[in-house]
Amino acid sequence: LGQGTHVARIERLYNQFLAQQVLSAESAAAEGATHYERIQQVDNLLADTAAGLAPALSDYFGALHDLATHPASTVARQTVLSSGQALVARFRMLDSRLEEMHAASNRQVEASVAAINGYARQIAALNERIALADSSDGAAPPNDLLDQRDALVAQLNREIRVTVVRQDGAYNVFIGNGQPLVMGTVPGRLSAVPDPQDPTRIAVAVESSVGTVVLKEELLTGGRLGGELAFRRETLEPARNELGRIALVLAATMNDQHRLGQDLQGNLGGDLFAMASPRVTAHGANGGSAVFTAVIADASALTASDYRLSYDGAGYTLTRLSDGNVTTFTAFPQTVDGFILTLASGVAAAGDSFLIQPTVDGARGLALALADPARVAAAAPIATAAASGNTGSGVISAGEVVGPPPADPNLQAQVTIEFNDPPTSFNVTGLGTGDPVGVPYTPGGSIAYNGWVITITGAPAAGDRFTVGPNTGGVSDGRNAVKLAALAQAGTVAGGTASYQGAYAALVGRIGNATRELEVTSTAQSNLARQAGEAFAAVAGVNLDEEAAALLRYQQAYLAAGKVMQIASRLFDTLLELGR
Repeated sequence: LGQGTHVARIERLYNQFLAQQVLSAESAAAEGATHYERIQQVDNLLADTAAGLAPALSDYFGALHDLATHPASTVARQTVLSSGQALVARFRMLDSRLEEMHAASNRQVEASVAAINGYARQIAALNERIALADSSDGAAPPNDLLDQRDALVAQLNREIRVTVVRQDGAYNVFIGNGQPLVMGTVPGRLSAVPDPQDPTRIAVAVESSVGTVVLKEELLTGGRLGGELAFRRETLEPARNELGRIALVLAATMNDQHRLGQDLQGNLGGDLFAMASPRVTAHGANGGSAVFTAVIADASALTASDYRLSYDGAGYTLTRLSDGNVTTFTAFPQTVDGFILTLASGVAAAGDSFLIQPTVDGARGLALALADPARVAAAAPIATAAASGNTGSGVISAGEVVGPPPADPNLQAQVTIEFNDPPTSFNVTGLGTGDPVGVPYTPGGSIAYNGWVITITGAPAAGDRFTVGPNTGGVSDGRNAVKLAALAQAGTVAGGTASYQGAYAALVGRIGNATRELEVTSTAQSNLARQAGEAFAAVAGVNLDEEAAALLRYQQAYLAAGKVMQIASRLFDTLLELGR
């Protein structure tokens, strides 16, 4: 090298501790950036003031308020159906976008797995080349190959967090909780396969001599793959479940109230919305023949969680996946968190498991069940009246039908309330009432029979009569429409703690807060990665500014040496001239 110099060995300036810090920081930065980029899409979708759910809900309940004011108007009834269809379309559009994100997430997992396999093969090949180079000339380490291998490890680490163990000059690379990816010159292989518990999800599996084993995605952290899995698990799927829960609660509560009303033909109302059933998926490795079904029993009690049903040969364990809450039982049907689980057929084998998703299809499966405006049940099915010959000051209320549906079979039967002498009690006659006599009278107290409740106030006289019967010709009655519109503010979601709008606002708020938190943490992680890289480069890297300054210094030294030689030459020339 140069003239007169023998180079015994060229070594890399490499700091293992700083290199490990760089790997850790870059893996966390890649995970945070991926998660943040993906959650922004959900946040922008749900929080959009024009395309979100809030304006569609507002329009729908505005139409119901208008119907309550004009119950006989065909236009008002058609507006309710049109705005209801628009609300259904909005739920489906939001769910469709979330489903597209889910499909894109699956594709990204597949792409990351392919990239990881490629890096693993290249690292294993470099391990082999480095071992050959070391054995051929131990005094000349293959520094260029070592640099290439470190660069590949860094690229792999940006896909998924890795742990590197050096053994006899080779790198052994591990992922997750110690799953080997590269062992010396032998690369491992990952596969992107349908999750055996939920085929709609792409899971990461490792291929081995004993077969393909699906890895727990909670253990696959760091890098773009870790960020994608965290986004899907922590943000996308819970958001879709929550949107489905709101749709199911809306459909169930609106249907319940609508079935207690009366349409323009005098018939009791039917379902206003069609709703989806819970999804039950058997694990792909199940050995039994059991088939389970689930139905919604109480929509307000639903959670936004998925559940796993497991059988150990003696009993069943139902685990709520959002918080790990466990319920055990041995027989069916079972009612848990608002849904009824039934063993439809077959027999389970020990070790079988089933994934139960009560709300995942709620938004996609929502549909409007009515097409005829005349079938909108805006009226109450009962009417009250006071006899024309009453002499007291008693006043009977309009009455209301109480739930839950179906309505009492004697709801519209004629019932008469007649006061005794003295008028401190009354007798009741009518089908389904049991014809009680001497019922104590309390002014303003509730009187309930056959699924309705009325009140009588004032001071009725002896012999005064009041009747409750069918609401014949009640086309201008909007009492049930008022109750339908009032559901907008009622606590119907999450065990009665939130309204439809409130639950959606809470969902938007959670996603927004998570997005902001990820923005901050992602920026911080990127800064840490940059600082770690600069610290590593200060030891092992090339500083261009420093090299430029050194070049100038060497150039000046060269020019100075040239000047010395020039002066020396002139001096010798002068001495020679003087000697002559």
